[in-house]
Amino acid sequence: MIRIKHIFYTAFLFILFSSCANTEKETQKIGSQNKDDRISVSKVQFDQNEMALGMLEEKAFPISVSVNGMIDVPPENKAVVNSTMGGYIKTTLLLEGDTVTKGQPLVTLENPEYVTLQQKYMEVKEQLNYLKAEYDRQKTMWEENITSQKSFLKAESTYKGAMAQYNGLRKQLTMLNISPANVEKGNITSIITLYAPISGSITKVNVSKGTYVSPAKSVMEIIDNAHIHLELSAFEKDIMKIKKGQKILFTIPEASKETYDAEVYLVGTSLDDNRTIKVHGHPIDESNRFLTGMYVNAHIITTEKTTNVVTESTLVEVDGEYYVLVLDESNEFDYYFKQVKVNIGNTVNGYTEIIDANSLTITDQLLVKGGFGLLGEE
Repeated sequence: MIRIKHIFYTAFLFILFSSCANTEKETQKIGSQNKDDRISVSKVQFDQNEMALGMLEEKAFPISVSVNGMIDVPPENKAVVNSTMGGYIKTTLLLEGDTVTKGQPLVTLENPEYVTLQQKYMEVKEQLNYLKAEYDRQKTMWEENITSQKSFLKAESTYKGAMAQYNGLRKQLTMLNISPANVEKGNITSIITLYAPISGSITKVNVSKGTYVSPAKSVMEIIDNAHIHLELSAFEKDIMKIKKGQKILFTIPEASKETYDAEVYLVGTSLDDNRTIKVHGHPIDESNRFLTGMYVNAHIITTEKTTNVVTESTLVEVDGEYYVLVLDESNEFDYYFKQVKVNIGNTVNGYTEIIDANSLTITDQLLVKGGFGLLGEE
C-alpha cells in the first residue's frame, strides 16, 4: 500500500512540474501570431520588456546626397623624407607613431662620396682666389690696352665658370645639411643628418640601420594631423546639387557610431575615370582624434523638407523589407498589433524618413521600442 502511494505521489509531482515548465516557456515567449495575422503581446510582457508606444512624427528632414571618402590632410601637412645623395643608414632611433618637431634630427647617413664632394668644394674655392686675381689683372690690362681682348675674355670665362662651380658645390653641401663654413675651416665629415621638414607624427619608417638609401627612396613619412579634412567622392548625377558651405554629416563606421559635423569647402571642377568628382570638406570640430586614411560615410545636406519620420527602433527588418507594428486593439490583458510594410528613405540623427506614409495616419500608435524579434516568429 505504501509503495502504491509513493508511485502516485511521484506521478503527481512529475505532472505538476511539467505543467509549470510549459507555463514558464509560454511566459518567456514574447508575442504570438494570431489566426487573423495580428501579433499579440500581453501587457505583462509589454511592461517586463520595457516596450513603448509612439506615433508618426512630422519633422523638417534634410535631403542629402550620400558620398564616401576618407580622412586626409592638406599636401603641406604631409612630408616624405629622403636624401639628395645616397648613403648608408648609420643611426635611426625613431619608430612609427613617434611625434617629431620641425628641425628635429631623424636619421644619419654615411658615404665616402660626401667626403669627395667636400674636397672638390675646397679645391674649387682655392682655385677661385687665383682665378679672381687673374681676372682682375687681365681686366685692368685690357682697359689700359696692354693686353688683348682675347686674353681678358679667357680669364673672365675661366673665373666665372669656377664661380658657378663653387656656388653649385656650396648649394649641394647645404642640401646635404653640411655647413660650407665648417668645411672651409677644414672640418670634413663622412656623415650627414636628415631633419624633420614639418612637425607631426611618423607614419612610415622604410629603413633600418645599414640600409643603403638612394635619392629616389623614401626614408620615412611624416603627417601633421593638426588640420585634417574629408576627401569625398560624389557621383556625376549629384554634382549639380553640391555647393560650397553645405553641411556634411559623416560617420567613421569602423571606429565609432557617432555622427560628426563638417562643411563643404571645395568642389572639384573635373570628373575622374570613375565619373565621380572630389568634394573637400572641413570638420567643424578638429579636436576629435581622427586619423589619416580612416574610411568615411557621409551625407551632404542639399536642402530640407517637412516629412513623416519614425525612430530607427520603430522599424523591423525582415528579409530586406521594412515593417512597423501598428496598435490595432487592446484590452485589459493584451495588445494586438498589425504589421504594415513601409518604404524608407534616409536616416539622420536616429530618425528614418517614411517615403510612403499613406498606409499610416498621424494618429496611429506604433510600437517604437521592443519590436525586434516579434515578426517572423511561428
